[in-house]
Amino acid sequence: MSDYIPPTLNWVRKQVELYEGSGGTQGSTLLDTGMPCIIVTHTGNKTGGIRKIPLMRVKVNDSYVLIGSMGGQPKNPSWVYNLRANPMVEIRDKTDLINMCVREVNDEKERESLWEDSAKAYPPYNDYQAKTTRKIPVFVAEPLSS
Repeated sequence: MSDYIPPTLNWVRKQVELYEGSGGTQGSTLLDTGMPCIIVTHTGNKTGGIRKIPLMRVKVNDSYVLIGSMGGQPKNPSWVYNLRANPMVEIRDKTDLINMCVREVNDEKERESLWEDSAKAYPPYNDYQAKTTRKIPVFVAEPLSS
């Protein structure tokens, strides 16, 4: 079993610790925004370690949309590369833990539709895309078939 590698950013680490430490009963809104978030547990592509990241909660049917915005920074967040290399994730949505498989959305129509859903849930996504030249990655986490 791989070791857990806590996030390096202090606020991210605290968010994960509160959310995970409470079993999802606390910390399910991001920072001071009051916006709902989920915790995505994934595998580091270089370390093989267990990583956890809070992301905005964008649910479409039984799937979750994961936006690699990093606030519109010029580079992708490191978790984007982790998901590309290791698509199996666990998502914590409050007290629910769901094993899922992610895929990057490359079909433009599907991406546009999911982006619209995401921007409705969290309007700053449009500002983030406007302030960067990179095309912000969009992933869908889908339930594993039983």
